[in-house]
Formats: sequence, C-alpha cells, structure tokens
Amino acid sequence: MTGSEAIDADLGKQTLAKITRHLMPMLCVMYLIAYIDRQNVSYAKLEMVDALGLSEAAYGLGASLFFLGYFLFEAPANMILAKVGARLWFARIMGSWGLVTLALGFTQNAAMFYILRFLLGVAEAGFFPGVLYVLTLWYPQARRAQMVGLFMLASAVANAVGALIGGALLGLDGLAGLAGWQWVFIATAIPAMLLVPLILTRLPAGPTEAAFLAEDEKRWLAATLAGEPKPPADGPAWRALIDPRVLMFAALYLGMPLGAYGLSYWLPTIVKGFGASNLQNGAINILPWLCVAVALWAVPRHAERHGASVWHIAGPLFLAAIALLGSVLLPGVVLKFGCLCVAAAAILSAQPVFWSVPQRLLSGTHAATGLAVINSIGNLGGFIAQNAVPAIHDATGSNLAPMAGLSLALLISAVGCLFALKPLMPAALPSPH
Repeated sequence: MTGSEAIDADLGKQTLAKITRHLMPMLCVMYLIAYIDRQNVSYAKLEMVDALGLSEAAYGLGASLFFLGYFLFEAPANMILAKVGARLWFARIMGSWGLVTLALGFTQNAAMFYILRFLLGVAEAGFFPGVLYVLTLWYPQARRAQMVGLFMLASAVANAVGALIGGALLGLDGLAGLAGWQWVFIATAIPAMLLVPLILTRLPAGPTEAAFLAEDEKRWLAATLAGEPKPPADGPAWRALIDPRVLMFAALYLGMPLGAYGLSYWLPTIVKGFGASNLQNGAINILPWLCVAVALWAVPRHAERHGASVWHIAGPLFLAAIALLGSVLLPGVVLKFGCLCVAAAAILSAQPVFWSVPQRLLSGTHAATGLAVINSIGNLGGFIAQNAVPAIHDATGSNLAPMAGLSLALLISAVGCLFALKPLMPAALPSPH
C-alpha cells in the first residue's frame, strides 16, 4: 500500500466511524420505539382479549391489520421520502404513529381496535425501507449488511425492553382508573412523540449537510460511492412495482417476517402457558432477544470479513425451521424454550445480508420504491402469521402447534433463497477500511 493509499484508507475509516457514531444511534432508537409500538399488542393481549370480549382469532385479526395498512402505503411513503428527505418524513412517521398508539390505549370495542391497528400500519409505512434507502446514501456496499444488522439490533433490544416493561405495565392495572393493558399503549406511545423535535433538529438531510463531517471526509464519501459499480438506470420509481427482481425478492422475504412476527407475537402466550406470571413472563422473554442481538452482530460481521454468501441467508433460515420444529417435538419446558431462542436468533440474523442484495442491484428512486415494495409484500407475512398462529391454536388447543406451521414457511423461504439468490450474490466485496 502506497503512502497516499494508506492516508485514503485512514480517512475512509475515520469517515465511516463518524457517520456510524452520529447517524446510527438515532436510527436505532427510532426503530426500537417503532418495534415496541407494533409489538405491544402481544402483551396487551394477555388482558385486552377478555376486556373487549374477543376470541384469540379475532384479536389476531386486529393485530394483523397493522400489516395491511403497512402494505398499502409503504411504496407511496418511500416515494415521498425520496423527494422530501429523511428528516421531515421520519419526523412525520414518528409523530403520527405515537398518536395512534396513544389512541389504542382508549380502545372501546373491536371495531375501534381494528381501525387503529390499520392506521398504525399506515402511520409507520416507509420507515424500515426508508432507512435501508438512507443507508445507501451514507455507506459503501461492503459495509451495508453490517449497518443493517446494527440497525436491526434495535429490534432485538426493543423486544427485550418490551418484554420487561410489557409485563410490568400490566401490573399498573387500576392506576388512575386505567387497566393494565391501557397503560401498555399509553406508556409506549409517549417516547415516539417526544422524539419528533429531536429528529427535526439532529438528523441530517444527507451527507452534504452533515455538520459532523469535514470537507475532506465528505469528498471521500462522495468519491467512494460514485466509484462503486452502478446498476443500469431502472427508469421511473413506479416501475419498481412491476420489476420482476423486486417481486422475486418480496416472495423470498415473505417467510422471514412470517416466522419473526408469528414467534414474537405468540411468545408471551407460550411462556404464560408454562405457568409464568405477567412479570416473570416479561423477564423470561428477554432471553430470546438477547440471543437475537448476538446473532445480528455476528452474522453480518462474518459476512463482511469473509465475503457475503447465500449461506449467510439460507443457513440461518434452515436452522430456524429446525429449531421451531424442535420446540414442538422435544420434551420439557427448558428444551422447548431453548429452541424458540435459537429460532428467534436465526430468523432475524438472515435479514441483514438478504437486504444487502437488493440494495446493490437497485438504484436511485427505483431503489427507494423497490425496497419498500419488497418490505411491504414481505411483511404480509406478519398479517398471515398473526391470523394463522391463533387459528392453529384454536383448532388444536396447543400453544406450540403453530410453531410447526412457521417452521414450514421458513423451510420454503430457505430453499427459495438458496436457489434464487446464489447467482446474484456478489464476490467478496473489498473492505472499506
């Protein structure tokens, strides 16, 4: 390495470290709050079902309507983001979903619950794929899977925090004349609304407006991103809606949210079936998400160091399918719960490297729309899961039988990724540092 190359490498390492230090904490906090506000229904369910006189299947339908609203408005939301910028659009997203979550705390009947869950999906639409698009503006290709993994760590923390506070908030039953399930929604809505002014004042609109970057760092980033291989121009953003590559990625992704949301939605119910109290339930449910955090750190890091492989996607999905099946077939509470911990970690750890593939193949506003389409169609898996899981429970009377259905969905997704993505996976990308 020549002297100038060494200087350039040091500048690159310094620039990416600054970006990560200033940008990622805010994105992660936003996702943490988003995940808590979409998953708080899994804890509220422990009391809300009886309070509103709903069956498990009816409650599952209401919870799943979030994903229908998300699906319908995700692509338009990302088109708007590409035009107005992340700062304004993320502030709008956070504020609106905070207000809807607050309203959920005062749900009076099933119809109101259904409407508000749908509106929550509409409010949050565009956030996750919006962040994926924003990362393409700040990071070279070789670093994106690791950053997606870091961003998704917030979902693991959110589930762990949500598990801890969900059980505790149910214990506030009667405080100020409100039920415990009402406090679950009210307390988790407030942070989203408080974050809005922080986003408006602290989130940069783009690298050129980042006050924390020096001019030579901005030039290095611009030159690095400009020098990377670019896919051919994809045409207008709306064409992503019918792009065969986008639809293929969406079909492959479908099984991942199906498994993840089916598991996270039903975990508190499974643990309650083990005989745990509400507070014990929350504490026990921290364990799977600690496993997820470790996996989300380790798998993208391994992919960056050794070159992304299709096995970084398909391998965890195969493992998750086996673990979920084990949670049904193996004897004893400890073994069953251990399998659920492995499954949760494996499902989520497949996603960072998966997302790095469409990020590399799509460009410009086509990328913003395409990522939204993949995520919105894929997240219909959440809609399917939150209806199928309680339906299987109602048909079988078993809390663990639904895990076999999720196992089959993940197996299909793993096989599909293995064959469809192998020709598209890049050779080992050079490290940017």
